[in-house]
Amino acid sequence: MSDVTRTARTAKRGRPVHHWRRDVVELAALFTAVAVADGVANLIGHGPDGPALLAVSALALLATAGFHTWWARRHGHAPPADDTGARSAAARRQTGPSRAPLPADRDEAPVPSALWRMRTTVRDEPGSLAALCAALAGRGVDILSLQTHPLAQGTVDEFLLRAPGRVEAPELTGAAAAAGGRDTWIERADAHDLVDAPTRALALAARTALDTAELPLALRQLLGRCTIRSLPARPVGGGRTDEEVPAEGVLEDTVLRLRAPEGGVITVERPHLPFTPTEFARARALVELDTRLGPRVPRGEDVLTLPEGNALTVRRAGPGDLAAALRMHERCSARTLGLRYHGPVADADRYLNHLLSPRFGRTLAAQTASGRIVGLGHLLWDGDETEVALLVEDEWQRRGVGAELLGRLVDMAVEAGCASVYAVTQAANTGMVSAMRGLGLPLDYQVEEGTLVITARLDAATVPGGPVPGRPAHGGRREQYDGPGLRD
Repeated sequence: MSDVTRTARTAKRGRPVHHWRRDVVELAALFTAVAVADGVANLIGHGPDGPALLAVSALALLATAGFHTWWARRHGHAPPADDTGARSAAARRQTGPSRAPLPADRDEAPVPSALWRMRTTVRDEPGSLAALCAALAGRGVDILSLQTHPLAQGTVDEFLLRAPGRVEAPELTGAAAAAGGRDTWIERADAHDLVDAPTRALALAARTALDTAELPLALRQLLGRCTIRSLPARPVGGGRTDEEVPAEGVLEDTVLRLRAPEGGVITVERPHLPFTPTEFARARALVELDTRLGPRVPRGEDVLTLPEGNALTVRRAGPGDLAAALRMHERCSARTLGLRYHGPVADADRYLNHLLSPRFGRTLAAQTASGRIVGLGHLLWDGDETEVALLVEDEWQRRGVGAELLGRLVDMAVEAGCASVYAVTQAANTGMVSAMRGLGLPLDYQVEEGTLVITARLDAATVPGGPVPGRPAHGGRREQYDGPGLRD
């Protein structure tokens, strides 16, 4: 076994390495030097300069002994090196400041933390932000991200914070107030808020570019909790929109008014938190992008096979399907149109322009192989709420077409982050009532002026793209299709 191998194995066992061969050679050299010195002393000790030469020899011996001691200490405490000459991992760890080791039996439990979104206004002066950050750091709060919104007087600072679990909202707002913050607003955040603002804005712009119906949802995600309403340039009943908005839009504290791409008005309200000019500019840029791209409806078809074997195609519908939808109205009975539109049958056609516009929601159409539309399903944005509505041609009723359309609309609502969907119908519309019950979701029933409003809560639904738990299979089955999915 070589000396190098023995040394390496001994070092792995954790015992000190003794190089005994080197020690023997050093001792032999020392004894040889003493013998030589004694011989020299005997030769020159009887000469005239003997005492001086002896003193010089003694000094030489002392110098040799000192050099030997220094050499032994240096090489005896040097960190072990491998055969390549590199320092060991233990030696590399000791190059920095040493830290006292923790006891082996000490088990530190992780401290729970919580995410917060906080917005406060500070003076536009040097050091105001530093004082605010220092006040938060004094309570063990970690600032994950920071956005600044300059105002005419002061600056609005928006933070994403990770605070210890013991720190509650009043303590955070108190720290901000002590550091000079005012009009402080705070709420709990989640992991989705960890995405930085530019990345979020680009992702929302990409979604809007693919689908016109995404604009209200994108604005809501961009601006947080808010109510968005779209007013058409020409209401269904005729006349003009009461609100006139300039091309650049209007910012009024907690209300944004923007000119919609088709000429109407988009109103965004957030009573709990005023909008800043920066947020207004972001919303206006998103609306301008939608205006430049024009109406867009994602393409894609899904084949639906009914129990009796008939095949239908389910796809997104848009303004280009107005003529086909009008022909379906002509084939529907007066009772079917009355149950759907809750008014005079003669007024039914006037609603289609609004219903087919992707600006106000999403529409699914079920059509035959010849291209004839036999069913329409609508998912309509109504401020904070979402409405679902169905119309199925008389000949195709009670075949599962309406239930299939409703199930897909609910999946879209879940994907869009809606908390619930509601249907406005009549008690005599047993088909709609049965379809809502078939969702397998918690339902609330309410009668308003002779009209039945059925609300399905979506908090029991799964993540976007997955089925709604508890909902049984519809009358038809979905087959493979060629093209983008309906869940865009």
